[in-house]
Amino acid sequence: MKRYDLRHLKGEFYDRMSSILKTEAQSGEVSIFLFEIGDFSPIQKSADLVKELGCELMNSLKFNEADWTIVVRK
Repeated sequence: MKRYDLRHLKGEFYDRMSSILKTEAQSGEVSIFLFEIGDFSPIQKSADLVKELGCELMNSLKFNEADWTIVVRK
């Protein structure tokens, strides 16, 4: 299990998350992604991206007032 803090990317975290899931994460590995939510649209977009990449979204929850965490299994 690895944790990736993508908050510094603000709303531009999708490419990095996609790259991690495609090239860095091993099959069956669980990854935790932390990102800023802003207007909440990144939540659905990230879930759609996970599904598009053939991964399993295991959990999605609010981390604090500004951040969101998703747990993904490749």
